[in-house]
Amino acid sequence: MAKPLALTSGEPAGIGPDITLKAWLHRHELKLPAFYLLGDRELLSARAEALGLKVRLADVRAEDAFDAFANALPVVSTGQRATARPGQPDSTSADAALASIRQAVGDVIAGRASAVVTNPIAKSVLYRAGFRHPGHTEFLAELAAKDGRMPQPVMMLWSPALAVVPVTIHVALSEAIARLSSDLIVTTVRIVAAALKTRFGLAKPRLAVSGLNPHAGEDGSLGSEDHTIVAPAVEMLRGEGIEIRGPLPADTMFHDAARRTYDCAICMYHDQALIPVKTLAFEDAVNVTLGLPFIRTSPDHGTAFDIAGTGRASPSSLIAALRLAARMAAAKPA
Repeated sequence: MAKPLALTSGEPAGIGPDITLKAWLHRHELKLPAFYLLGDRELLSARAEALGLKVRLADVRAEDAFDAFANALPVVSTGQRATARPGQPDSTSADAALASIRQAVGDVIAGRASAVVTNPIAKSVLYRAGFRHPGHTEFLAELAAKDGRMPQPVMMLWSPALAVVPVTIHVALSEAIARLSSDLIVTTVRIVAAALKTRFGLAKPRLAVSGLNPHAGEDGSLGSEDHTIVAPAVEMLRGEGIEIRGPLPADTMFHDAARRTYDCAICMYHDQALIPVKTLAFEDAVNVTLGLPFIRTSPDHGTAFDIAGTGRASPSSLIAALRLAARMAAAKPA
């Protein structure tokens, strides 16, 4: 039996409800995979009314969501009320968002859903409520822990034009440089290479690794890290049979001709990876978490409090995230 995607509510005061409603309305013309929202039906109903959208909602169990999807947006209750108004998070926001994530992961692990797709969260709202993780990725890793061991999550930004992976993620640039090591690069690339085979169907993934410094260090005259950290990692990975090149100057890795030579770019820090992919594919880039025992994708944008409830939010990135999650769930390992 086909399994739907589990879509989290995200921050209730953000654009998550808006883009969820809009995505479901395009389900037939875009042939979207079946999904259900984990959240508060009353909030979703109120948002639909505020936006002037005619969306039929159905209270269902996860097991019944696939059959309901064609005629109504399936909503699976988390038991947490969400009373926030558009753009105005309140005391219910954090608990509602976190309960939705926990239940989505539980549904996938239990086999009730094929993948987790997450709507945007507001980290500042969660931090004020005591949330101790840097973001979604780290929280998902904790939920995926087994026998006290947490998987190492790897963040990929994927689009038809470019896929990128930052080795260090949500840390200050000075800390990113301090954390960078050959071991971290090797571990990250192994996870990426395996996922490209099992989840994207690439028999021989081609990887390109950026240097840390301008011009990949210019033979050591612009920094030693590319010679002492990045290059040894690339050599080790090449010795394992991975098709990989680097360290390469980051400023020449992302033009059209260069992108045709690799399937994924491995970058040393957050902005080095995210600036090119957001420049090339802002509307349809998808955040993918690799290294977990389940599939997780997400729109590559935030909560956009300033336009929540106005009707201006585009569902494009969420639609891309839903499609990619379904594609990954159906992929046959290469």
